[in-house]
Amino acid sequence: MMKNSWDSFESPRPLIMNYENGPIDQGLLDYLGQYITDHKKSVMERVLEDRTRHFTVVLEDIYKPHNASAVLRTCDCFGLQDIHVVEKTNQYKINPYVTRGASEWVDIHKYFSPAGNAVKDCFNSLKSKGYKILATSPNADSVSIYDLDPNQKTALVFGNEHEGVSEDVRDQADGLVHIPMLGFTESFNISVSASIFLYDLVRKAKESLPKGFYLTDEEKQQLRLKWYRQIVKRSKLHEKMYWDSKNK
Repeated sequence: MMKNSWDSFESPRPLIMNYENGPIDQGLLDYLGQYITDHKKSVMERVLEDRTRHFTVVLEDIYKPHNASAVLRTCDCFGLQDIHVVEKTNQYKINPYVTRGASEWVDIHKYFSPAGNAVKDCFNSLKSKGYKILATSPNADSVSIYDLDPNQKTALVFGNEHEGVSEDVRDQADGLVHIPMLGFTESFNISVSASIFLYDLVRKAKESLPKGFYLTDEEKQQLRLKWYRQIVKRSKLHEKMYWDSKNK
């Protein structure tokens, strides 16, 4: 089987985190970078050039980890940096055999609320960042994937495997969207559905290239540091050595 670019990378330790903005010390990047091969750095730079937060995906209460992990892998393949996971009765755990390392390169944002406000918390966060939230649903009143505006920052919500998105999601979303079906069944598997949506949206967005589609230079710097820390063995010790030498 042919290997992709990532297969030549050592497996970094997995991270699930919300990324904090802040100034990045270029000296620290250069210091950590000396422990990373030129090939690995060139692959990271290529990926960074195509990374986007223009589109994102929300997974609601997915109870089959391999399905959620397959969506996560799809998001990485199409250049999405953020995936949002709403946990209600099911806690999402990464299946490394399905993600094939993708979970280490994207940011996973989890939402759980004992009071049952996880959907609201997630949607409020997304709307504050300018996202239009569209829940995927085969309902007759939903719009077709072909009618979506690729210039609009969009968050696609996928529900669990049997019931789809909840009533809570449908009530709080900005709209519903579906993939027109030509057969007897009314929906695809969640990972297939995500692949079709993202392929179509990313392709159309790259043709029109809306403002702010790609990451800013600052966002790229933040991800470089995150990824460098993951790849470099004993990175915390190396960082301490860097700051100690700088502060002398």
